[in-house]
Amino acid sequence: MRSLIERQSGIATIAPSLREVALADNVAVFDFMERLLAKEIQAVLFMTGVGAKAMLDVIETRLDRAAFFQALHDCCIIVRGPKPTAVLREWGVRVDHRAPEPNTWRELLAVIDSGLQFPLAANTTDLRNQTIAIQEYGLPSHELYEALKELGANVLPVPVYRWELPVETKPLEAAIHDCVAGNFDLLLLTSAQQIRNVLEIADRLGLRESFLSAANRLVVGSIGPTCSEALREAGLRVDLEPSHPHMGHLVRESLEFAKQQVTIIQ
Repeated sequence: MRSLIERQSGIATIAPSLREVALADNVAVFDFMERLLAKEIQAVLFMTGVGAKAMLDVIETRLDRAAFFQALHDCCIIVRGPKPTAVLREWGVRVDHRAPEPNTWRELLAVIDSGLQFPLAANTTDLRNQTIAIQEYGLPSHELYEALKELGANVLPVPVYRWELPVETKPLEAAIHDCVAGNFDLLLLTSAQQIRNVLEIADRLGLRESFLSAANRLVVGSIGPTCSEALREAGLRVDLEPSHPHMGHLVRESLEFAKQQVTIIQ
């Protein structure tokens, strides 16, 4: 991210706001594995590439990966975006359905609602009584789960890791102080959980409202709709979502937008 910003002649302040932490208790993953092997799961939805890899790491403590991949071949495989697609391609596992950009739960739901093909029930596209296992990516997608249940599906969440604050929070604390002091022109966020963690630290510093007020005077760039929803819920205005939900597009288009705003003000 720093390199992308500096290539566009920006001055980057990088403040890590989250880290992925593997769940110590992997009962959910092992339950998923056993039900998958018993052919009780008709579809598997992979939300993230890193989550898919973490799931495999857990499963391989009890099962050979070839047996896991074969069990996946008997299911309808759905992915949220390019990163889990790349992981499954490495595994040699077929991908049946992929959500289009911006890869939110709404696009996933549209893909699923349009009809799935189940390898062990070729003539069935009805979701009723079909079990869909969903590899979670830090936080559950309650809206997606409820929508799938309304379509008659059985939803099996499979949490693999969670988001926590970084071990060292001083860079984030310094960035919050700098924001309040008016030292930034542009604020970029790439996940919904980032703003939640930022506000948790701002609360600890007694600067939540000051931070929100200062941030709303900046140009705010969000990687995509899910992140934007979290920003608006927190009380922040979103000025820009990139044409594609990738960091390169976010940096380039946000900096261009910010430069235009400076020109207008001048």
